[in-house]
Amino acid sequence: MDIRGLALLASLGLASSLAQAEPAVIELTQTGCQFLEVEQQDYGFKTQQASDCEAINATTEQERLADAKVLELASGDYIFRVHNKNVPYVLVFWLRGKGLGRFTLPSVSSGGIRQGEVKDYPINLKAGEYQFSCPLNPTPDYRVLVH
Repeated sequence: MDIRGLALLASLGLASSLAQAEPAVIELTQTGCQFLEVEQQDYGFKTQQASDCEAINATTEQERLADAKVLELASGDYIFRVHNKNVPYVLVFWLRGKGLGRFTLPSVSSGGIRQGEVKDYPINLKAGEYQFSCPLNPTPDYRVLVH
């Protein structure tokens, strides 16, 4: 669209919708029982089923969460791009409000991420505290703070 077209849209009050930025992409990689980007290291956990992660998390989750990075984001549109790096079963991703925010803040969830696949989860985040995890490859509940 040329400058005259943008000027016409601006005069009609429609140009702002064209000027919106693309959603920011947050890349997340799942391996056995963890998301790499927030734990900032690959523990190399080997898992064949959810119960493997439940056993691993029972002894390591609190220490790992204490060292995990908290994602701090501004309100707005995001795409959480989730990779199944090497987990040999289907994964899901679930981002939701924490505590009572689970009932008032936006959430996104879906499954079907097979080994080697990637899936996008678009969401408009409002200010508040969130958490994300994978219930099928049980990971800790990682924190997201939205300002």
